[in-house]
Amino acid sequence: MEPKLVPEPPGGEDWIHEVKLDGYRSQIVINGDDVRIYTRTGIDWSSKFRDLVEAARALGLDNAIIDGETIVTNEAGLPDFAALRRAISQRQHDLYLVAFDLLYLNGQDLR
Repeated sequence: MEPKLVPEPPGGEDWIHEVKLDGYRSQIVINGDDVRIYTRTGIDWSSKFRDLVEAARALGLDNAIIDGETIVTNEAGLPDFAALRRAISQRQHDLYLVAFDLLYLNGQDLR
């Protein structure tokens, strides 16, 4: 389930909360030196997230699938969607991936 904005989170011990980040849901797929980043709809945005591709490649993993959110933060350290849109074409080094799940690692399905 994807997070959604609500006025107030539900209370009680039966609830787990995930912070809604203002970015693009992303899945990094690593197969050796071949690294791809996909949107939540399965579109390959590797060319838009070049610096994240290089950072994932530098992890040195044989293969992995990492689920997360690509964001850019503002001066206050908060996710800024407008800045993210600018960074895609202008300032790649401002991109961050907030990883939620490691789904697959070196031949093991971790789901």
